[in-house]
Amino acid sequence: MKKRLMSILLITSMIGVMLTGCGGKSGSGDSEQKEEEGTAKETITFMAPDWAIPTDDQLAAFTEETGIEVEISEVGWDDIREKLATASSAGQCAADVVEVDWSWVGEFYAADWLEPLEVSDADKADMPTLETFTKDGQVLAIPYANDYRLSYYNTKQFEEAGITEEPQTWDEVLEACRTLKSTGTAEYPFAIALNAEEKTSTCLMWLAYTMNGVVWNEDGTFNEESVMEALKYMETLVKEELVAPEDKTSSGMDAYKRICSGSASFLTGPTSFVSRTNNEEECSVVGEIAPILVPGKDAKATQTMALPEAIGVTKTSEHKEAAKKFVEWYTSTDMQKQLNETNSAIPTRNSVLEELINDGTIQNAGAMLEQAQLIASPFPNGVPSYYAEMSSAMYNAINKMALGELTAEEAFNEMETALEKLINE
Repeated sequence: MKKRLMSILLITSMIGVMLTGCGGKSGSGDSEQKEEEGTAKETITFMAPDWAIPTDDQLAAFTEETGIEVEISEVGWDDIREKLATASSAGQCAADVVEVDWSWVGEFYAADWLEPLEVSDADKADMPTLETFTKDGQVLAIPYANDYRLSYYNTKQFEEAGITEEPQTWDEVLEACRTLKSTGTAEYPFAIALNAEEKTSTCLMWLAYTMNGVVWNEDGTFNEESVMEALKYMETLVKEELVAPEDKTSSGMDAYKRICSGSASFLTGPTSFVSRTNNEEECSVVGEIAPILVPGKDAKATQTMALPEAIGVTKTSEHKEAAKKFVEWYTSTDMQKQLNETNSAIPTRNSVLEELINDGTIQNAGAMLEQAQLIASPFPNGVPSYYAEMSSAMYNAINKMALGELTAEEAFNEMETALEKLINE
């Protein structure tokens, strides 16, 4: 485990967080003496999962530059939202700066847990994923790690099946998978999440979005034509046994990883697979996988969906200006380069991504940069506050369809009924 600039703040209970407070000074005699002498540094707390924690050297550089010290609260991703909710509901501060997942934005905005941030027009243009963290014109968090949908295909398997060109449309992908199966090249050529989990919801989202450029109407309801087309496409993959039976019940990540074992020939998935498919420790078909633009209806899709991670400043922070300086520093051009090296974070700034691809830091990137320039949000009014409940209804209905318990039409009706109830509430 990497060392920290300061001792990791171990949060064993919410009471401990509340007693510690935000931006508090250490209780040691040395700190008290420094404070009496007027030399104590301002201190903020940063609550984030392990993959977002800066190194000792990075934190030391920030303190030297700003005079602000940072206490690290390393918390599991699943626990961050609960800890923030518990503290905020009691008027307490869980941390000055917190991790903000893309799917939490609507809920955090509705609960008024985040301080709006000022972002320049230049930064907005350089970071398309900022749109995901914007509600009613307010930027609530700044993305630090990108994850957008990119397609991958096994060039060797396509050639063996007599397919000489990469697919441009979803119909071409379907026909290619049929050919791959019928020729015995790949028994289950299409890798996709179908289990009852979040990744399955996002699979339906990006499929509908890249097919038709729309998932939800302006009033928040499903766009029936687009979502039904995507559901029927998924149903066809299942019925024709183009997806592996285990994809219906295994984790979405396990389904994605079939592209690395050679048991799948086509995947639309996380950008992390650019590196995974070129790592011999993770991939048995290195050199065969090409990252390509996501297919669309009549040609390549003109947009893709991002699922980024961000950090924001809490409304309950008593050190908002210091916290904002940390957010600005952490998401700066220089730190995006450093975090790619130390934490394997994909830059959210396209200018940094381009630089890392051009200088060879990110290898065999294929269409990675071109796809990043097509990032957009499928949510017409931003991520809704009821996203978690809506996603649950989506992935449960899709999983039932994959298991043969529902038709595509029945799955849509189940999702639509749940969503209408959420909207009316």
